[in-house]
Amino acid sequence: MISDTPASMRKAQIDALLLKLPGASARKINGLDAYFVSDKMFACISGAGVGLRLPVATATELQFSRDNIAPFQPGGLASSREWVQINRADAAEYEQDLALFQTSLEFVKAARTR
Repeated sequence: MISDTPASMRKAQIDALLLKLPGASARKINGLDAYFVSDKMFACISGAGVGLRLPVATATELQFSRDNIAPFQPGGLASSREWVQINRADAAEYEQDLALFQTSLEFVKAARTR
């Protein structure tokens, strides 16, 4: 198997960024590459972007203020208002969103389990 496909290189770049966050880990869930903190998912690679969980007010504001942020719909399924997807053609550009990923990790880490 060739491991230097565009998708695997993209995942490697995203792994390098997200796995350096304190407490972050990665594993597959429902066929998607996902990132966890305290055994709760805070981000997920889906299609041409990365979904992340944020407070509803932050997620809503970002969808209206940035043209590269959309509702997170893995596999075409609707998700909650807390999830948005950041779409970037070059995975290296996700470095610009590091503060959002950190916010997502902290939000999920602090969230109560249901």
